[in-house]
Amino acid sequence: MSEATPALHFNRALTPRGWRDDVRLTLQFGAITSIEIGVSARAGDERHALGVPGMANVHSHAFQRAMAGLAERRGPSADNFWSWRETMYRFALAMTPDQVEAVAAQAYVEMLEAGFTRVGEFHYLHHDTNGHCYSDIGEMSGRIAGAAETARIGLTLLPVFYAHSGFGGASPSAAQRRFICDLETYARLLARAREIIRPLDGADLGVAPHSLRAVTPAELTEILAFATKGPIHIHVAEQIAEVDACLSWSGARPVDWLLDYADVGPRWCLVHATHMTSEETRRLAASGAVAGLCPITEANLGDGIFNAPDFIRQDGFFGIGTDSNVQIALAEELRLLEYGQRLFRRARNVLATPEVSSGRTLCDGAWRGGARALGRSLSGFEVGADADIVTLRSDFDGGNDDEFLDIWIFSGGARVDSVYVRGHRVVRDGAHFARDAVRDRFRATMMQFPAK
Repeated sequence: MSEATPALHFNRALTPRGWRDDVRLTLQFGAITSIEIGVSARAGDERHALGVPGMANVHSHAFQRAMAGLAERRGPSADNFWSWRETMYRFALAMTPDQVEAVAAQAYVEMLEAGFTRVGEFHYLHHDTNGHCYSDIGEMSGRIAGAAETARIGLTLLPVFYAHSGFGGASPSAAQRRFICDLETYARLLARAREIIRPLDGADLGVAPHSLRAVTPAELTEILAFATKGPIHIHVAEQIAEVDACLSWSGARPVDWLLDYADVGPRWCLVHATHMTSEETRRLAASGAVAGLCPITEANLGDGIFNAPDFIRQDGFFGIGTDSNVQIALAEELRLLEYGQRLFRRARNVLATPEVSSGRTLCDGAWRGGARALGRSLSGFEVGADADIVTLRSDFDGGNDDEFLDIWIFSGGARVDSVYVRGHRVVRDGAHFARDAVRDRFRATMMQFPAK
């Protein structure tokens, strides 16, 4: 793999001031140090036709890439999220640290090739198969960090606190034993995770109370005290059954309860937030928190459709994530976010405005919200921002400006060519530099799983 790139030149690039011609970026120590517009390329510059910011993947469970496509058979009764979860538990209870690292590396390579440059890893597979801590309490966090280093994807590690099987502090089930922590164990896990990610270029650490059903209010208060400055992520209101259970337990809906109980603000990412009333939607948008949307997984699990038009109209922040990693496809996540709205409302270009196309609206929102959700104060082509950049290649000469984004997302007529993470070129001509080695290890790992 080559050294960091000192400078990039684009015939056309999307800057905070819009599309500009002849854009030259100088890079140092993983960040953009200068931006020149309307200048020619210089000797030694890496040259590209079209450049856009890299995208943040706000929500991933990397180990679930191992079960992609393997939960699509219906049982004797109606299939839903809760039956899917049984298949997930089967993989979670079987995977070794080596297997987790191999699967995560494959997922991260696929993310980079799709145009994601940073991942928020919502990591809850902490313990040995018997539920006991490894001798190194951060063994599994180390494997996630190792996979991120192999792929060279930006990492925001989000160790999950998971203590209960349901609202009101219900005892965890045996199938959840690899996830479960008490507060003292979680504090030690966080401290070890901080040590583990320290050598990784640009890595961040946050906290992740799994969900309101998996933590008690008292535990949530303690966990938030651990979150000194990093991101705070939580699953909320993904399923109707979860909303009903929260109402039975507390008399309030999940998003309302959380907004009333905690000081939810820009550091927060509420993953899914699918089932909200109009008032919850308004309150979440006003909080400045990010709604972490995972359209492919939400469709695969039959979760429902997020009320994106009202949320975006109220200037709510959203990001996109690959969640279960059943399919890792940045353009498809964005396309499905819009298409779900079209199907539900029987209308076209639901999230667009007369001035801004669907593709540009989706990309701008996901770039903005994704950076916030993963703890990045700057994003895109800005001085001081991470040098996380994607170049696109069109299959034909037509199209201009935002049309390239529309073509990429809605027709497949444009594709990812190169990807830079903190100034390092990790994808060239659509292929990750370590694709073959990572894929071979992943295939060998998949052969180790017993048939169902």
